[in-house]
Amino acid sequence: MKKMNTGISNRIVLVSAYVFLGGISLLTLFPFWYEIVASFSSSRAITSGEVFLWPVEFNTVAYQRLFDDGQLIMAMGNTIVVTIVGTVLNVIMTIMAAYPLSRKRLVGRNGLLVFITISMLFVAGLIPNFILIKSLGLMNSYWSLWLLGLISTYNMLVMKTFMEGLPEEIEESASIDGAGDWRILLQIYIPLCKPILAALSLFYAVGWWNSYFNVLLYITESTKLTVMVKLYQMVSRVDDNLLNNAGGNDAMEQILLTPEALKAAAVVIVVTPILCVYPFLQKHFVKGVLIGSVKG
Repeated sequence: MKKMNTGISNRIVLVSAYVFLGGISLLTLFPFWYEIVASFSSSRAITSGEVFLWPVEFNTVAYQRLFDDGQLIMAMGNTIVVTIVGTVLNVIMTIMAAYPLSRKRLVGRNGLLVFITISMLFVAGLIPNFILIKSLGLMNSYWSLWLLGLISTYNMLVMKTFMEGLPEEIEESASIDGAGDWRILLQIYIPLCKPILAALSLFYAVGWWNSYFNVLLYITESTKLTVMVKLYQMVSRVDDNLLNNAGGNDAMEQILLTPEALKAAAVVIVVTPILCVYPFLQKHFVKGVLIGSVKG
């Protein structure tokens, strides 16, 4: 009888936990769902507060406005290039810095770690960075973005901690067999670091995808702008005067489109690519974050 009561109690606790976590998940997802719904709703429905769970007066005017001139597609292509190249450079530099710092035989290792840690607390600042980029002739070039964001000190230290947690016997046995540092790194350590590499790659990719301020500072040509800056420009131009002069269908478009709908469509466009990539990295992402944090 006591075992039966215990089993029922465990089931009640388990169901309660699932219900609670499910409710938290729904609350977390609701803001994004609302943005999707609002992006397909009319101006009248949004301003009157009728939009909640489903689109009201369904339309795609907001998306048509964003994509009608092809500039957003070009900006998304620019963002993809910046994100892919930037993430690859970040991962390479992170590995190149983390591996030697994780080896206890490195001469001056403690001093280098102190110097690197100080860089997390003190930065040059906006004006010195701007002068540096201008002096190097990198204005209006994506290298101005990649150079300033070449490596994250925090992510590098996480990578170093992960590598330190790997058994030293692996390196010793490889050294006995005649393998050098490059072979040990490329053929042994990098395959073992897939979980943490997946996590850090996602962090870096999201950062590049959301890059805004540096693009605004160093990129001036409209054809080189990334999607965040381009979306901001498009949304900021949508006001009543612009809508009233939109063209032959301006009255109907004004009914269906507001800056709120355009902002909602912009949020959906920006977030969707990351949401599509994340499920493929989720397994490695969770494992990498947990291992990197626990072993620190």
